[in-house]
Amino acid sequence: MSTYTSEPGTRLAGRYRLVDQTSAGTGWTYWKATDETLARPVTVLTFAKGFPRIGETVTAARAASRLNDSRFAQVFDVEDGDEIAYVVLEWVRGESLTDLLAEGPLDPRRASTVVTEAARAIAAAHRSGQAHLHLQPSCVHWTPGGGVKIRGLGIDAALAGTELTDSEDTDVTDTRGLGMLLYAALTGYWPGPDSTALPPAPPDSSGEPCTPRQVAAGVPAGLDGVTCRALFQQENRQGPALTTPAEFADALSQVAPPALPLEPATFSTPRPPDHTQPTRTVQPADGYRRRHPTDERSAVARAVVSAAIVLVLAAVGVGAWAISRSLHQPAATPTAHPSQSVSGTGSASAALLKPVSASVFNLVGTADDPADAQNVIDPSAGKSWHTQYYLGYPQFGRLKSGVGIILNMGAQVRLSQVNVQFGTTCCTHADIELGSSATASQANLNSFTTVASSTAAQGNTSFAISNTKATGQYVLIWITYLPPLAGQTNQYQAQVYDVTVRGTSG
Repeated sequence: MSTYTSEPGTRLAGRYRLVDQTSAGTGWTYWKATDETLARPVTVLTFAKGFPRIGETVTAARAASRLNDSRFAQVFDVEDGDEIAYVVLEWVRGESLTDLLAEGPLDPRRASTVVTEAARAIAAAHRSGQAHLHLQPSCVHWTPGGGVKIRGLGIDAALAGTELTDSEDTDVTDTRGLGMLLYAALTGYWPGPDSTALPPAPPDSSGEPCTPRQVAAGVPAGLDGVTCRALFQQENRQGPALTTPAEFADALSQVAPPALPLEPATFSTPRPPDHTQPTRTVQPADGYRRRHPTDERSAVARAVVSAAIVLVLAAVGVGAWAISRSLHQPAATPTAHPSQSVSGTGSASAALLKPVSASVFNLVGTADDPADAQNVIDPSAGKSWHTQYYLGYPQFGRLKSGVGIILNMGAQVRLSQVNVQFGTTCCTHADIELGSSATASQANLNSFTTVASSTAAQGNTSFAISNTKATGQYVLIWITYLPPLAGQTNQYQAQVYDVTVRGTSG
């Protein structure tokens, strides 16, 4: 039972003409082909003589053919005769995840959209008794119709060998695979043991892949947490390990950034233009394309002009009021660093809370300048605390996941605002955490509640608390990403000059 055809133009069964190789492994080849009977492109999988897993692959293909789900590439034909064996599959149009990552990682919204759809499809396959078991970026396509299409259900795992599925159940295997896809979409690196077109993920000190937030700036904490719960099969502060595709899909949908209405062309070849009325394409900063007819455009323009006139008049009035007010009040002292606000629901009018003490919260290696930690709550001007400087990577040189300053408030508190004076260099990534113990351990860190965060902290940064019901005695400023050290090359360091806390105690 064998076939080995290496020449384009070969016909199988008198109807499938091989056109070009698309991928190949040891003993097998995927071809783009033409079904001349139905005049349509197809994919054909052929085998080299003596390939040992023809039987397993053909069996997997027949099983996949029973799944009636448009999100998976259909199996059209299977031949396993004594002299020839091949599998004919749907030709998948659109860009693969590998193609989408050719110019770098996707933004979190796009990454979430693609991988959430893939996770829902895999979860549906599992409910029907099917599994993929060998998910890679080349398997997942975003189609011109605006959805996912997944190739190789069960088939690619059979080609690679059964050792892929011997060590763990199929639910965990595919959940880990989905975690790898999300990791790749967010970072542009591949965290799996097998080779792909993407570069391998950088390892941490233990040899495991670094987390997405350690590799790529701007990865939201929620997406990072879901990725790690699936990929590493470990619990974290967001919840337990994710062990099924359905759990992964649910968890990802809860933390994914709000979806925008997308044209399918966002991920693939643009649709033919609509010639019923003139249109133009607008490319906003978020990378999503939207259409605006010219009549809508003119209406929008009129609205913008009207709004501008109103704003100018309002500005004149506010300016006059401000000038009058300034004549009767002394000028405010300017701050030494730029200010910014991190959105939330907190209020600066809440009571100012005085910390009892401050110390460094460090999990790995030497603590970063612990003797200076008290400076952040000392009113003496000019004093500060800073991390050590790290070489090569802003994620602490890939030596640790983070470090922080922890404040003992002396009693249980609820927060409404935390103000942190960072250094002037952009940008520090920092979370505000609230907990009940100062013990520096991963387990204790996981027990803290994240109440505010910023990936652009710089200068005087005000964190307005999003969860004002959380309580705890200890406030942690947890830093996960360092800004460049001023005047230095390839060195990174964070500085904290002052921390003030507002809220209620008791």
